[in-house]
Amino acid sequence: MENDVQALFLGPKSENRKFFKEMLNFVIDEHIHWRRDFHPSDHPITSIAERRSVPHEETLMRTEEALLELSSKLKSGSIPAFSPRYLGHMLSDTLMAANLGYLATILYNPNNCSYDASSASTPLELEVGSQLAVLFGYDPETAWGHLCSGGTVANYEGLWVARNLKSLAYAVRKERPELMKGLSGLERANLPVSRLLDILSQVKREGDLALIRQATAQYKGAQISKGKLIVPQSKHYSWVKAVDILGLGQESLLPIPVGNDFRMDIDVFKAKVEKCIANGEPILGVVAVVGTTEVGAVDDIHQVVEFRELMEQRYGAGFYLHLDAAYGGYARSIFLDDEYRFLKLGEVISRLESTRVMNRDVQWPTPEVYKAFKAMRHADSVTVDPHKLGYVPYAAGGIVMKDRRILDLISYFASYVFEDDDMEPAKLGAFVMEGSRPGASAASVWMAHRVLPLNNSGYGRLIGHSIDGAQRLFLALEELGSLEVEGVIFRITCLSRPDLNVIDFLLSHCDNRVLAETNRLNRFLYDRCSYRSGPVYLEDFILSKTVLSRQDYDEAVRGILKRLDIPDSEWTQTSELFVLRSCMMTPYLTSNQTFDEYWSKFCKALTRHLKQYLIESGFIRHS
Repeated sequence: MENDVQALFLGPKSENRKFFKEMLNFVIDEHIHWRRDFHPSDHPITSIAERRSVPHEETLMRTEEALLELSSKLKSGSIPAFSPRYLGHMLSDTLMAANLGYLATILYNPNNCSYDASSASTPLELEVGSQLAVLFGYDPETAWGHLCSGGTVANYEGLWVARNLKSLAYAVRKERPELMKGLSGLERANLPVSRLLDILSQVKREGDLALIRQATAQYKGAQISKGKLIVPQSKHYSWVKAVDILGLGQESLLPIPVGNDFRMDIDVFKAKVEKCIANGEPILGVVAVVGTTEVGAVDDIHQVVEFRELMEQRYGAGFYLHLDAAYGGYARSIFLDDEYRFLKLGEVISRLESTRVMNRDVQWPTPEVYKAFKAMRHADSVTVDPHKLGYVPYAAGGIVMKDRRILDLISYFASYVFEDDDMEPAKLGAFVMEGSRPGASAASVWMAHRVLPLNNSGYGRLIGHSIDGAQRLFLALEELGSLEVEGVIFRITCLSRPDLNVIDFLLSHCDNRVLAETNRLNRFLYDRCSYRSGPVYLEDFILSKTVLSRQDYDEAVRGILKRLDIPDSEWTQTSELFVLRSCMMTPYLTSNQTFDEYWSKFCKALTRHLKQYLIESGFIRHS
């Protein structure tokens, strides 16, 4: 089934407004009928006379006035993320199906914390969890997933699970030492995840799960789960908060630098992990990223997985692997056929070209990106945000765990007294970090997945269009190379070829060798392409920005500065690089005509801003 991307959204000019309004009317009518049909013999609460009273009319009037005021504020201050001119944050238009699902369900106001309050929407969330499990290559019968408010909470849950699992070896050694017999200290420090879960299953079968749980971090606290959480320097800031909240402390973080491609340096990673394992130092877990916040980079997950297998063979030791795929997770749909089989690289490229999802010149994905997405199925858990590349409204994050047996270490209703088939759907709230959660979010994601399946005919087509637009912009910037404004040449430098659809670039005066001045120029451009110069609704194009610090991106930035002929001493002195960032989530820039039109407008806007920069900097006089 082929989806027309143009029919998925309300549209930049509300092209599908007739259909959307018809569906909204249907949603409201259905809800009104539902209320009226519940015990129709009951009398109305208010009489016709009461509804015509002055207090009643004034109350309705105040509601209308407040709505008018809110509408005015929203129209004047909101971000026009629906437009191809929006090239800023990880925002875009949202799917009509998702919006309709959310609006339809919010009228019923279900709370997915309790099945009693969400008997319609909790099953939708569980179905979505199974769909996400299939997306990541897991067996939906043994995996488990759910929705949450966003990637931050999902990351907390990933670490929560890893922490409690790490403490299991300590608990078993204390309460059932015979199960650890014959294991060396090195092996006990970093038992493979599968081995730990097998032990967990054994003690559960033998009736000792309660005893073991009371000796884990769930009861004893984080002090018995000390170890290193290995993360790339490109990590999301939520990981720093996570180790604080879970009582592990920031000293537990072991950061790995990134290379010139802004992916985790795999050689440094291997050296750090092997050192921990060889020294018997516990590893709480390893985090790899699929779509980093700054540049959208995809870490070499396949190499992380292969190295974990090597460590298990060499030392009998492993580690918990969590993927922070909050941004890039949905892009795995590009690689799945209609039967959800992972395609070969040549088949992926051929299909993207034959279905006109991508231009032949784009040459995406690279072999490294392909292998990384293929290896995602080996991770122990994955964070994913439907409210990013799932194109659904906020707030909709999610986490999927490969092996649901791990839930016994985080549940809060003593799951050992229930049979497996009795855990769902009523007990969903027992396994999640958050309490009250909107069923409307689950319905929104469910609707999106009904219209766009998680394969290359559905989401793969939509996300493929966005990646195509990003790759086109990258190639156009590279080909342009520089802009001449009033006789002054400004060089355009892209940080790296995007792994997904995030492009980072900067402009620099060709004769300038001072990093602070380059930063000033790009701050100036950002200020004129963002809310900082006034209402964003009046801007020609909207960009975002990021700042790369020496602490996080030292070697990667040194390579960029070398390309700019800026000396190393400038990096030591300034210690940060300000760059322009564009998350190209829009699917509308895939045709040659549309892309060329917006590219021309973009260059004109950039030229105008550069001229203003020259005027305000005293290079030229205002004319």
